[in-house]
Amino acid sequence: METAEQITRHSYGYTLVTPLGYAEAIEAVTQALKGEGFGVLTTIDVQATMRQKLSVERTPYTILGACNPPLAHQALTAEPEIGLLLPCNVVVYVNDAGQTVVSAIDPEAMFSVVHRDDLAEIAVEVGTRLRRVLGQIPVVAGA
Repeated sequence: METAEQITRHSYGYTLVTPLGYAEAIEAVTQALKGEGFGVLTTIDVQATMRQKLSVERTPYTILGACNPPLAHQALTAEPEIGLLLPCNVVVYVNDAGQTVVSAIDPEAMFSVVHRDDLAEIAVEVGTRLRRVLGQIPVVAGA
């Protein structure tokens, strides 16, 4: 399982550096999400989009829009506008040092803007599951 040294928490998410290659990391994250009841609704290849739309070259970067249907249903039933904060994004990218990085949103931080205790409970559950997803991804020692 992850340790505080392996997964960095920041104000809106969690990040780790993995020894996996970029494509391997996307596959590992997708499988780990599936194991926690999430499907990937959207896959955005930011590198390809920037190349096509702006003729800008950047390192590989993919946004995975993950959704756990039962939990999303609960949240949307309680607050239809919560869809503005969905799906839960997980990103996989290659940093300037050539390392593969995986980051997941912190749903508790996201949902805190709505100030609803019933939604906070759902966000805690989603956050717990996303941290378990990250805990399944190999990490670079000391990163």
